[in-house]
Amino acid sequence: MPDHWIDPSQCQSLAVLIESVTAPLLIAHEAAICLELDIDTSLEVPADSQQTVELIRALVNQALQQMPQGGDLTITACQTAKGMELELADTGCDIENRQQRTPIAAAALGVELLWQNCPEGGAAVTMTFRRQSGTDRIAA
Repeated sequence: MPDHWIDPSQCQSLAVLIESVTAPLLIAHEAAICLELDIDTSLEVPADSQQTVELIRALVNQALQQMPQGGDLTITACQTAKGMELELADTGCDIENRQQRTPIAAAALGVELLWQNCPEGGAAVTMTFRRQSGTDRIAA
């Protein structure tokens, strides 16, 4: 099974890219996960598409590890004054009881990660893609 459904280098829509990367991971997961994707299809991929795929894949896998019995995964994105914010929230354990690993792709893209507990339970990681993120950095 491929890692994603659409060639990331050919994808300009962030929503389509995320769905393409996330769907195979959810299908392969041992328990049912309800995905809610709230991203305007007009939002473009904010940085290098291949590095963005690696970042999304790593963080979705971290979220799925926290939900071995199943749960909910919500992915949202919006433009802010800082750039684009992309958030993954899951119904796994809170941040005090999980590892918060920073994927190498986050460093390569210059993406800021912020982990926080969700009020309704579980945790979220917010990724801030600063404007022109990844254009002046060299991948590690």
